[in-house]
Amino acid sequence: MVVSPPPLGAAAAGRSSRCRRPTWTSHRFWSAHLGGGDIRTSGTGPALVRQYWIMDKQTEFVLRTVEERDIRFIRLWFTDVLGSLKSVAVAPAELEGAFAEGIGFDGSAIEGLTRVSEADMIVKPDAATFQALPWRGEARGTGRLFCDLLTPDGEPAYADPRHVLKRALAKAADLGFTFYVHPEIEFYLLRQSHVDGAKPEPVDRYGYFDNAPQGIAHDFRRSTISMLETMGISVEFSHHEGGPGQQEIDLRYADALTTADNIMTFRLVVKEMAYEHGVLATFMPKPFTDEPGSGMHSHMSLFEGDQNAFYAPGGEFQLSKVGRHFIAGLLTYAREYTAVTNQWVNSYKRLHGGGEAPAWVSWGHNNRSALVRVPMYKPHKGGSTRLEVRSVDAATNPYLAYASLLMAGLKGIEDELELTEGASDDVWGLTTAERLAMGMQPLPQSLGEALDIMEDSELMAETLGEHVFDFFLKNKRHEWQEYRRQVSQFELDRYLPIL
Repeated sequence: MVVSPPPLGAAAAGRSSRCRRPTWTSHRFWSAHLGGGDIRTSGTGPALVRQYWIMDKQTEFVLRTVEERDIRFIRLWFTDVLGSLKSVAVAPAELEGAFAEGIGFDGSAIEGLTRVSEADMIVKPDAATFQALPWRGEARGTGRLFCDLLTPDGEPAYADPRHVLKRALAKAADLGFTFYVHPEIEFYLLRQSHVDGAKPEPVDRYGYFDNAPQGIAHDFRRSTISMLETMGISVEFSHHEGGPGQQEIDLRYADALTTADNIMTFRLVVKEMAYEHGVLATFMPKPFTDEPGSGMHSHMSLFEGDQNAFYAPGGEFQLSKVGRHFIAGLLTYAREYTAVTNQWVNSYKRLHGGGEAPAWVSWGHNNRSALVRVPMYKPHKGGSTRLEVRSVDAATNPYLAYASLLMAGLKGIEDELELTEGASDDVWGLTTAERLAMGMQPLPQSLGEALDIMEDSELMAETLGEHVFDFFLKNKRHEWQEYRRQVSQFELDRYLPIL
């Protein structure tokens, strides 16, 4: 199937100045970013040529599905640097052009993407990510596509978190590896929307693995999982977590890019289902002082073809040299990537507030008090050998977080970093002196400290790229300064009566 772009200027007629289809593009854009399509060119001229796009099978499938299922709106999704989901809806008639040319928009209107002087950006859908949104109904439905961000000349936008992860995955591929991740996502269900000054109220008072037949949690998890699986997102487990109203839903293993896309979809589905049940879902790391925080324990492995690169029969814990070097990299650079995996002021209330969150850089076999855990080996299942990073927030930007963890691990492999002895003791039960004597370092104790460490990190500058690295530091330093100037309720209650 061959399509050609509209005449110069025609696509822009009647469109918003902030959202439009580009009316022309360079040959380099077409040749590099069609995602499997082919190019035929004709015509002459110093700057422009006429392009004819041959559609790939995945794109053709999406367009046919949209037509057959009478989908009336397609939401094009992407994230900003902090991980907030952004969306622009297009009509089915515009989708073919979006695949071919992308949709232009004002990047300067989204914080962190680009400067006003370089405002024009292109959002280009990834056909492999198409799904219908089931909560919008079957008749005249709505679909969604994740997108890549491009500059006007068709180059990947350096501010695109998805591109940051793709760049890290490309490095892993150059070394012969594919990176897989399986997240355990925790969150709280609250009774009402937050009102300034009011304390959050959980929907129940149940605890870990409790069966709650009279509560809302069971029905909520069931409807949420049904919605996720309708969208092709497989769920392994779900249960009530340790805090009142706290839930956990675990997504099945997938490659890291698919997993990051699934996490963004998951968050929206959870919030939509919570709204339908008349409650509020929050991924805030630590909403309650005396209850566990919400993390996103991430199980990960590297594969070489169909072989698990972390598995070595007969090795300690069945762990290969590659796996040991990867863990060593995670530990060596843990303090440097923590600002990304735990990017909010509130994140450090979780890390240093107890409730099974790791606060010290350590690893152990089947030790849930360690930062990195090597789960118990399953006999005759070498493919299941993996490691678990337990510090990651449920509210992190998954693209940046997984890019950072992957690059730290690959650095350990490249430099053949040696893995120190694992922690067999309960790290939470040790004194500070005992931890230091064992060679452990504390994770940053505040966002401000984490940013100071990140700023000096060559690894994080390389992983994120200059644009994302600089914006992230600037934005988060502003958040930290805003927090530091606040007078808290704790200070008023403690000091106002006596000082």
